[in-house]
Amino acid sequence: MTAEPRPRRRIPNPIAAGPRRPKLRPSLEAPWAAASRRFAARGAATAALLLSGPVWVLAAALAEPLALPARAADEATLVRLLEKRSCAGCRLQDADLVLADLRDADLRRAQLQRANLSQARLDGARLNGADLRDTSLQGASLRGADLRGALLEGTDLRQSDLSGALLDPGAIGSTHWSQAQGLAPQALSYTQLHNAGVDAFQAGNWPEAERFFGEALRREPQARITWVARAISRGQQNKFEQAASDFDYAATLFAQDGDQANARQLREAAQEVTKPVKQAQGGNGLGSQLLGGVMSLLPLAAKFLPLAF
Repeated sequence: MTAEPRPRRRIPNPIAAGPRRPKLRPSLEAPWAAASRRFAARGAATAALLLSGPVWVLAAALAEPLALPARAADEATLVRLLEKRSCAGCRLQDADLVLADLRDADLRRAQLQRANLSQARLDGARLNGADLRDTSLQGASLRGADLRGALLEGTDLRQSDLSGALLDPGAIGSTHWSQAQGLAPQALSYTQLHNAGVDAFQAGNWPEAERFFGEALRREPQARITWVARAISRGQQNKFEQAASDFDYAATLFAQDGDQANARQLREAAQEVTKPVKQAQGGNGLGSQLLGGVMSLLPLAAKFLPLAF
């Protein structure tokens, strides 16, 4: 009897068969399948990559941070803010809101870091607890706005109007607020007030300089340098008698501290600044008188005018 031939064992061609699908525990099948479906729309090449083995884990992980829907959400947030003016707790980092009309808007706890709100109208806005770090509010109107609890480190408040705005004590110190209007004196420290006076003086705004120096003296009545600075700013406005009075009082303070040399110079300055009163009117006032003869007589003035703590 002839034996039947044994069937040949077929050896699979690994190239023709394609990549083997890894054997996964049942608990991993569902996430893996979900990841495959998520990437199916990305083409056959991506699908083959996902099915080639453990690479699918990395591919799925890299896919998670895709943020295209977030961009649409940000746009929707901006539309909501501009239409309803109510966006408490909204994420508005880096938003461009130049010239936006946000009067009486509810922006409590809003994330506004690095946003551009230059020249925006924020009168009466509720910004309690908002994050305004490195935000530009240059030239913005914030009349009556509530900024209590807001984070203001690096905030640009230059040339803004803060009349009636509510601020935490000392909060303004971490901002850029040169030429800001309507700042309540209680929001500023003595040092900030004095330095604001120096800035105003150097900008040629003598009345504003006098006002800041006066507010600084309310905080620190014994601050000799501020008395001298206010005397000079008053002299620039032809307020010679008031300037002389400030020089005299500063001289008294210097004498009390044992600095008789500077006290004597200040008394001489008090006498000098009253001379233009007796002369014909129409001159340049203390601007020429002090910065000419008295400046050479009183090097103390050169020390105090550029002073900033």
